[in-house]
Amino acid sequence: MTVIGWLQIVLFCVVIVALTKPLGYYMTRVFNGEKTFLSPVLRPIEAGIYWISGVDEKREQHWLTYTVAMLLFHVGGFLIIYGVMRLQAVLPFNPAGQVAVAEDLSFNTAISFITNTNWQNYGGESTISYLVQMVGLTHQNFLSAATGIALAVALIRGFSRASMRTVGNFWVDVTRCTLYVLLPICVVYTLFLVSQGMPQTLGDYVDATTLEGAKQTIAVGPVASQVAIKMLGTNGGGFFNANAAHPFENPTALSNFVQMLSIFALGAALTNVFGRMVGNQRQGWAILAVMGVLFIAGVTVTYWAEASGTSTLQALGLTGGNMEGKEVRFGIVASSLFAVITTAASCGAVNAMHDSFTALGGMIPLINIELGEIIVGGVGAGMYGMLLFVILAIFVAGLMVGRTPEYVGKKIEAREVKMAMLAILVLPLMILGWTAVGVVYPAAVASMANAGPHGFTEVLYAYTSGTGNNGSAFAGLTGNTFFYNLTLGCAMFVGRFFMIVPAMAIAGSLAGKKSIPPSMGTFPTTGGLFVGLVVGVILIMGGLTFFPALALGPIVEHLAMNAGNLF
Repeated sequence: MTVIGWLQIVLFCVVIVALTKPLGYYMTRVFNGEKTFLSPVLRPIEAGIYWISGVDEKREQHWLTYTVAMLLFHVGGFLIIYGVMRLQAVLPFNPAGQVAVAEDLSFNTAISFITNTNWQNYGGESTISYLVQMVGLTHQNFLSAATGIALAVALIRGFSRASMRTVGNFWVDVTRCTLYVLLPICVVYTLFLVSQGMPQTLGDYVDATTLEGAKQTIAVGPVASQVAIKMLGTNGGGFFNANAAHPFENPTALSNFVQMLSIFALGAALTNVFGRMVGNQRQGWAILAVMGVLFIAGVTVTYWAEASGTSTLQALGLTGGNMEGKEVRFGIVASSLFAVITTAASCGAVNAMHDSFTALGGMIPLINIELGEIIVGGVGAGMYGMLLFVILAIFVAGLMVGRTPEYVGKKIEAREVKMAMLAILVLPLMILGWTAVGVVYPAAVASMANAGPHGFTEVLYAYTSGTGNNGSAFAGLTGNTFFYNLTLGCAMFVGRFFMIVPAMAIAGSLAGKKSIPPSMGTFPTTGGLFVGLVVGVILIMGGLTFFPALALGPIVEHLAMNAGNLF
C-alpha cells in the first residue's frame, strides 16, 4: 500500500460526498414535481408523454397498484429483449452478421437486464448486434435504473407522508427519472467518454493488419452511449466481453475514475433525497455514514490483500502485490477500489478479474453482495434495501429499551418488521439453495474451472451475484449452459422482485400512519450510536446467513494459499 494509493481512495470519497447534496437537491425537486433548470426544455416533452400514454400525472396510486404497474412494465421489457435477441439475424444494424441468440441464453439475458443485474453469459462483440445492444440492452438499462430509483422514492414517501393511502404514480416517477435525471447526465457523460477515445459508431467492424502480418478484426459500435448508462444506472453489462477492462470501454485513468464516481453518484444522492423528504437532512447523512463505514472497511481489506499478495506468490519471486488479472494501466489500487465500488453498488462492471484476486481480496466483493447490496447499492435498490435494515435496527433498539420503536416519526410495528425480514431472507434462500445444487449436480460441476475452495467460490459468487442483482462474475465458471441460464435467471428474478414487493408493502403501511412527534424516549437516529447499531445489525444478519458458506470458500483458500499450497 502506498500514499498515492490512499490519496486516490480519499479523493474518490471526497468527490462523492461533495456530489451528494447538490444531486440530492435536484432529484428531490424532480420527484416532488417542482420546477428545475431543465423544465423549460423538458416539461413540454414530459407532458406530451403523458398525453400519448394516457397517464394522469396528478392521480397517485395505492402501493399495490404502483407495484402491479411496475411488474407489468417489466413483463413488457422482458418481451422486448427476448424478442430482439431471437430475431437478431433478420433485424438491421448487424454488421458482423450475428445469428439468433439461443432460447435459454435469451431468457437469461432478458431476465438479467430487466432486473438491473446485467449478468452476461456471452461475449458482447461476438454475440450481440448493434440493434440489440441499443434497443434491447441500453434501452432497458435506462428503464431498470429508473424503476429502482422510483421504488426508492415511493418508500421514502411512505416515511415522509402521514395518513395517506398513496405513494406516488409509477408512470410519472419513471418518466421524470428518465427524462430529468438519467438522460441529461448520460448525454454529457457520453460526450466525455468519446473525448477519452471510446467508440460511438454504427460503422462496420474494422479490419487491421498486425505487426506479424496477420489479419485482425476490431469490434467497434455504439459503445459510449451504453457505457454511460451502464455505469450511472449501476447496470454493469459490458458492450465487450472484457467489460471495463477493455480499452474501448475504459480508455484512460481519467475515464476509469469518472466511471467509478458515476457508479456511486445517484445512490449516494438518494440518501440526501431521503433526508430532504422527511424534513431532516441529518437522517440522510446518517444513512450515508453507515454505507461509508462498510465501504471503507471493504476497500481497506481488499487493497491490503492485493498489495500484500500471498506467501505463495512471494515464494515464486512475485513481489510487489498481486497483479494477476489486472490491467497494468490501472494497477492494484484502482483495480481494488473498482472491485469494491462495483460490488457495493450493484453495478457488476469490472476492470479486473475478480477470479484472480487473492482469497481475502476476492472475499470482500462477495461479502458486499451478500449483505444485500446496501452499501450505496444499485440506484434506488440500495436505498430501499438499506431502509429495510434500518427498520430492523430500530426494532432491535426498541426491544432494548422496552418501547414501540419509532423512526422519523413513524411507529415500526409487527407488519413492517415481518415484511423487512421476508425481503432480506429471500437472498440466502436463493444464494445458498442454488449453490448447494450447483456443487453436486453433475452438469453444473462440469462448468467449474477449478476444484476445491476456489471452485466452490466460483459457484457461490455466481448465485450471489445473480440474486443480489450485481452481475459481476468470478470469471472461472462456464455459465452459458442450460442449467446456469435457467437457475441464474430464477435467482435474478426472485432477488429483485421478491424484495421489491415487501418493500412496497412497507411503503403503503407507513404512508397510512400518523406522524408522531419525537419525545424524550425517542431513540436518536442521526448520531454515531445509530450508525453503529445499523452497521452491527447488517453484519450480524450477514454473518448468521452467509458465514458458513464463506468459511468453506475464500477463508479456507486464504489459509491454504499462505501455507504454500495452490488450488
